[in-house]
Amino acid sequence: MPNLPTLALPIIAAPMAGGPSTPELVAAVAAIGGSGFLAAGYRTAGQMHDQIKSTRALTDAPFGVNLFVPNDDPVDDSAIGDYRQALAATAAEYGLTDLALPTADSPDTDDWDAKIAVLQSDPVPMVSFTFGLPGADVVRSLQTVGSCVIATVTSVDEAEAARSVGYDALVVQGPEAGGHRGTHSTLTEPGALALTELLPAVAQAVDLPLIAAGGLTDHAAITAALEHAVAVQLGTTFLLADEAGTSATHRRALQDPAFTTTTVTRSFTGRPARSLHNKFIDRFGACAPAAYPAVHHLTGPLRRAAAEAGDAQFVHLWAGTGWRDIRSGKVATIVADLWP
Repeated sequence: MPNLPTLALPIIAAPMAGGPSTPELVAAVAAIGGSGFLAAGYRTAGQMHDQIKSTRALTDAPFGVNLFVPNDDPVDDSAIGDYRQALAATAAEYGLTDLALPTADSPDTDDWDAKIAVLQSDPVPMVSFTFGLPGADVVRSLQTVGSCVIATVTSVDEAEAARSVGYDALVVQGPEAGGHRGTHSTLTEPGALALTELLPAVAQAVDLPLIAAGGLTDHAAITAALEHAVAVQLGTTFLLADEAGTSATHRRALQDPAFTTTTVTRSFTGRPARSLHNKFIDRFGACAPAAYPAVHHLTGPLRRAAAEAGDAQFVHLWAGTGWRDIRSGKVATIVADLWP
């Protein structure tokens, strides 16, 4: 089985779909001895391939690509319809008079087959998966072309399932992480076991290299995680980096003292995800159905309209629990403070 690349610095830039993860961010972390993942989620296979090529033009160091795994979890159409009605008044405030209901006739697979084909024909050193476990056939096809194949897990049970399929390594994501929890089913309520407890539990259960993720925004937390992991995966830490593609609205919110806490919510996409707590969560957190990517598509126009208006109260503002510790600047400067 392919091994994880050897890193001079045990820090990996997490895949952050929707814009923050850029070739420049990956290359900047690689330049100081770490590595990083491109986020293929919400991109076409062609867009993913373009980012791979752009990253190769910036660095010769090993890097990875992360894919969202499509699911066939059942969706309650009536619940989606009810959620549309709940969103209607707020959507109208942004001039949106009709939020289209997602249809089951054209399920969103996030260009899955084409992405796998690209990664088989033009392999990268690491491929990781979030939201599920592709089967042994997919895993072996990527291992055969030299990719280290990594599963994201949020529990001991998920870790044991990944080991049984034949994954090379695991990203162990604790509940402190910003953005989506990587549970293997949309319907699963993510566990609350802190990373400090989850990581040693997974290490005891499976004999695989572990990458720790979730709430690691200072040197002490990183050092503690490395007692059980070979590297740490940092996302929120890099949201304000010069090299990140984080939107201006998101950047302002992360530095705005008016935001005082983070919340795990299904309101934006139908999957549990940690965001700065805003009015969108206040209005819709209690009624959002467990339906991904249906809710993602349903709320998309509203979130885009709010983003265009620069209104942070009605966009997703992914952030981990340690967001108050992060700072802006070049990646090299940010990491120097974390890893003196």
